[in-house]
Amino acid sequence: MTDQKHLKRRVRDRMARTGESYTTARRRVTAHASHPRHHHESALLRRVLGGAYSEAMLLGLGGGIGFMYFVFEYAGHAPMLTIVAQAHPEPMIPRALERAGIPYESRRTGSAKVAERNLRATLDAGRQPICRVARHQLPWRPSLPFPDPVDVAVTGLDGDTVHVYDDEPGELPLSGFMAAWSALKKDKHQLIEITGAAPAGEPDVTGAISDTVAKLTGPVLGNTFDVNFGLSGMRKLAAQLADTTGKQGWTRRFGDDPGSALDRLHDCLEIEYTAPGATRPLYADFLSETGHTEAAEVYREAGRQWSRVATARTPFPELAELVKEAVRLEEKGMALLRPV
Repeated sequence: MTDQKHLKRRVRDRMARTGESYTTARRRVTAHASHPRHHHESALLRRVLGGAYSEAMLLGLGGGIGFMYFVFEYAGHAPMLTIVAQAHPEPMIPRALERAGIPYESRRTGSAKVAERNLRATLDAGRQPICRVARHQLPWRPSLPFPDPVDVAVTGLDGDTVHVYDDEPGELPLSGFMAAWSALKKDKHQLIEITGAAPAGEPDVTGAISDTVAKLTGPVLGNTFDVNFGLSGMRKLAAQLADTTGKQGWTRRFGDDPGSALDRLHDCLEIEYTAPGATRPLYADFLSETGHTEAAEVYREAGRQWSRVATARTPFPELAELVKEAVRLEEKGMALLRPV
């Protein structure tokens, strides 16, 4: 019943945004949500590479797991919960390619004409460019009050129709793609072109794990926002869930619509900016693949615990206790990996 309520909310949101009928909007929402529960960047890169590495390996090389917790306030909108459970804020695809030793070129330009020329040249060379676009401008993605980036692979250009891969195949007019590609000021018209095959040597697994540990246990940005990252961010989430009186506590912040907050929590831990179980089970596969068996088992259990958090429909203070158990497992996993 809870899942159906959550689905209906997403369908209604899409109807309001696109003007589609309920039947059409529901088909589009369920099509996007029913693909195999992959990790977006790792699955996308694996597809472009032709399966040369496992999704788990590419996740680990790209930075693996992380944790960022914020509640953003925008005028005219309810408080916006965001949890990023994967490595953040460095983009994962370039980092995975670097640690795998795979040659690539990354290009940006302020000119839409140059960007389109780069896109066509890469496709003409028989390669699939990976482009960073504004996710809210893709017609199958939910709208957001800010231009959040997402990476997609461009698989073809047929006349004025761009074919892309974004968890599943999709298409949109060239004008629509260019608008989405132009909307990100920082990453405007970013295009990654993989120019060669992986070398014979082993990827930098040790460096990848050490970087993941450092970002979960220490500073990420080097400023006051670091309290929202890593283990510190997890503890902050638990504290604000437990807080029933303070302005930053969930009881005061989301008390009028707790179902919406729990729906968003579910999406952040199971779907958006993550893979199921806050990406921990897939990271456990990476650890198993690289010989870190004991830590892998801890992270499998951490993934199960984060999924319990995601699906719980309990009062916020009770939910805080589930988060505290997840933090305990995270601390145990980091202790096992820290010497790497």
